[in-house]
Amino acid sequence: MAVPDKGVHGPLTGVRVVELAGIGPGPFAAMLLADLGADVVRVDRPGGPGLAIDPAHDVTNRNKRSVVVDLKTPDGVDRVLDLAARADVLVEGYRPGVAERLGVGPEACHARNPALVYGRMTGWGQEGPLAPRAGHDISYIALTGTLGMIGNAGEPPAVPANLVGDYAGGSLYLVVGVLAALHHARATGTGQVVDAAIVDGAAHLASMIHGMVAAGGWQDRRGANLLDGGCPFYGTYETADGEYMAVGALEQRFYDEFTELIGLRDLAPARRDLARWGELREAVAARFRTRTRAEWTALFEGTDACVAPVLSLREAPHHPHLAARGTFTDHGGITQPAPAPRFSATPTAVRGAPAQPGADTAEVAHDWDVPGLLTRNPQPPEPAGGATTAAEGATTAEGRH
Repeated sequence: MAVPDKGVHGPLTGVRVVELAGIGPGPFAAMLLADLGADVVRVDRPGGPGLAIDPAHDVTNRNKRSVVVDLKTPDGVDRVLDLAARADVLVEGYRPGVAERLGVGPEACHARNPALVYGRMTGWGQEGPLAPRAGHDISYIALTGTLGMIGNAGEPPAVPANLVGDYAGGSLYLVVGVLAALHHARATGTGQVVDAAIVDGAAHLASMIHGMVAAGGWQDRRGANLLDGGCPFYGTYETADGEYMAVGALEQRFYDEFTELIGLRDLAPARRDLARWGELREAVAARFRTRTRAEWTALFEGTDACVAPVLSLREAPHHPHLAARGTFTDHGGITQPAPAPRFSATPTAVRGAPAQPGADTAEVAHDWDVPGLLTRNPQPPEPAGGATTAAEGATTAEGRH
């Protein structure tokens, strides 16, 4: 059972969310709502989403419950509308028009529940020339100019996993929109549609940079600016053992401490001369190559030089600061990031393991008073195997974005 604890476990306790299963930013957004205490019921399709990951390890489905419903049958549509009638929020990530064709679009849901917040997660948005087209994170951040900012001068743009588009520009903006619309719905009794497009969110993330471009303080090319690796005292450097250190000594007093500790005090004035930044970078790189990452970490420990070791995903949970804060947690044998942010009056936690498709049907039918879930319910799918399928991309029948 995915959510054994029905007590108060976050500021969204009591909020009901229906998530129409998908991949990427939609499930992550629903996980964040679940982490904050919402009762998230994931509506899985027969056969699962087709991802090459065992559902037991998909932490984006933690703190949720799952039912399996075939939306391609009239009975399945009725069951989803029954859930929507009892929900505060619904989240879907289909291509524009797909939810409507399935019979669970905003109009159908609002006919049953006028106060429902209907959250739509797409890459291109609900309208525009590219709205019906397939895409992925890298496509969206490419068009917004965000990808073009990332990487070294003279090299191809560096791909920042799917963090900037799917999750920062997508999931987080969807959650902000849903919570704002929920506030409005509770004040007025009127729900609405939240159109969260990754292109919009990714562009919005670069607001400060656009202001700097307009002011002449940012060059529209990679590796030439204060915050994009072009600055010798804001970047990464290889150490003697092939690891890396990250330097962020932007302010003068932090920079002074950094150059003193690294042994380059005589070269410190190069900070104010852009023509000497190349010389300064080479000197800093040479110094870092003289010691291991552990030795540099020890040297900068307890200082305000703004230098930190670049850790791997497996190393990060063991860092003393992150361990002390409990930034990562172990649940069900999986080390994973703990819910964030933190609340003084309504603390959050990982309450349940990733929801197994269809495992919570009886419980949800009882708790949400939807007895129809127990009739003609498809069998839960087998755990995903090792091979990816077309459903992993945006070219499925329903489509990811």
